[in-house]
Amino acid sequence: MIAPRFYLPPERCTCDELLLDDREAHHALHVLRVKRGEPVVVLDGAGREFLCEIAGASRKNVTLQVRQKNAVPPPPCPITLLLAVPRGKIIESIIQKSVELGAHRIVPLLTGRVVTHLEEKERANKQEKWQLVAIEAIKQCGAAWLPKIETPTTIENVLARGTARPEAGPQPSAFRLPPSAFDLSLVGSLQTARRHPRECFQEFRTAFGRAPQSVAVWIGPEGDFTPDELKMIEASGASPISLGPLTLRVETAAIYCLSVLNYELIH
Repeated sequence: MIAPRFYLPPERCTCDELLLDDREAHHALHVLRVKRGEPVVVLDGAGREFLCEIAGASRKNVTLQVRQKNAVPPPPCPITLLLAVPRGKIIESIIQKSVELGAHRIVPLLTGRVVTHLEEKERANKQEKWQLVAIEAIKQCGAAWLPKIETPTTIENVLARGTARPEAGPQPSAFRLPPSAFDLSLVGSLQTARRHPRECFQEFRTAFGRAPQSVAVWIGPEGDFTPDELKMIEASGASPISLGPLTLRVETAAIYCLSVLNYELIH
């Protein structure tokens, strides 16, 4: 059986004895009903995995003795998912699946056709809630790196934050790096001028002789991005890609794209 997994932030994982409290202690004591001597795993979300043993428990805390520490290297190509916020709790499922598929960062987007409207004060609350969803997801799947869930924002704000990161030396004229923080940026589109994602990867490899070291993928809301939004995203360097002949739901499109990126970047 797989040992139960828990999460503690890196600053609380500096000793050979760890302490679970609050949510994690409640889960250990009242849901899993752990006992002294049982093995458990603690993830710090920053690439470290601690194999521990239950050393003791009180009504509100669980003490763990660290038996082994494992370091997991970061993914060779961080993937950022920029996703129009869907209605209801669908985004929680998307976050769960995105963690399982290795997303490095998730940026919820408030676009022109997004049904969900969030006031400024609501956005921080949503970000905290969704970050907890990501924490639960790494505990479920065993991911050593915790994706960052950003505060919901607009496309304009995302593009304004992008910073140029030019390659050393001359760039091939056939393909230029986008003026953003990503080697390769893709946008799922319903318009006709789009390509299979594989073509974008092949073009990049031909131009630079290597795989991209950071990738972003944009997913629009029901009805897609507006024409003006697509122009902004494409102007930032994103290449429109096809997600197949059918119109996909937001959650399906996100899983599709992350699966394709995993195939292109890992296999």
